[in-house]
Amino acid sequence: MIEKGGRARAGEPAVVRTRAELAAALEAAPRPLGLVPTMGWLHAGHRSLVARARTECATVAVSIFVNPRQFGSQADLAKYPRSEARDLAICAEEGVDLVWAPGVDDVYPAGFDTTVRVGAVARPLEGAARPGHFEGVATVVAVLFGAVRPDRAYFGMKDAQQLRVIARMATDLSLTTVVPCPTVREPDGLAMSSRNVHLSLAERAAAPVLHRALAAGRARWEAGERDAEAIRDAVRAVLAGEPLARVEYVSLADDATLAELDRVEGPALLSLAVRFGSTRLIDNLALG
Repeated sequence: MIEKGGRARAGEPAVVRTRAELAAALEAAPRPLGLVPTMGWLHAGHRSLVARARTECATVAVSIFVNPRQFGSQADLAKYPRSEARDLAICAEEGVDLVWAPGVDDVYPAGFDTTVRVGAVARPLEGAARPGHFEGVATVVAVLFGAVRPDRAYFGMKDAQQLRVIARMATDLSLTTVVPCPTVREPDGLAMSSRNVHLSLAERAAAPVLHRALAAGRARWEAGERDAEAIRDAVRAVLAGEPLARVEYVSLADDATLAELDRVEGPALLSLAVRFGSTRLIDNLALG
């Protein structure tokens, strides 16, 4: 495990806070280097990203930073779950070499005045529902890529639009190779998410309806249905059977552009956003 000028004790990642400490640690890091950017509260989905990076990279780094620029409200930011000790224990279990856990001033130092804005793929869906969200995401990820200089960066497919936004930015600006990794689910189909911790017992019992609804839409497509609205209606019908589910959107869009489809003639993304109480969850399935 890397530390400044050498290696940390076996089984423990080197933990750095400042950009200077990070730069010093990276000097000792064998390449290729894989980065798993996170906001902490690590779960099995994050573990799967680290495991993938471990198979492909000589050095695996994890960043832990709750990014204030991608939250729509201070209340949402304040309630985001945090436990650095828990996260570092998971990193040690998964064989992470280096953890960058900066403060806000380390990521956005005094005078920071840059915003990264990705174009068309960032505008619909989450971009429309959460104005400014993807500017916050793209900006912080650009900072992470610039500071860590990874050869590869690993992101889950659950946040499908985020993955496309970051991949577009990384390609356009020649920053790194973005590696998409499959969504990890609970046995009942609920996609792993740090926000799941906020669900009440009743809401947690109801939440697997998201995956069932998406699966119903995919089943219509697999049966030969190509009318996009008919497939969306199949998703909505399942969601309507769950009283705790408050639907924000059901989308069936072109897989690359995320433009809504009238007919499904090629690869497409079926996605949704649903609230259970105060907790907002998203999920998706690929068609084709």
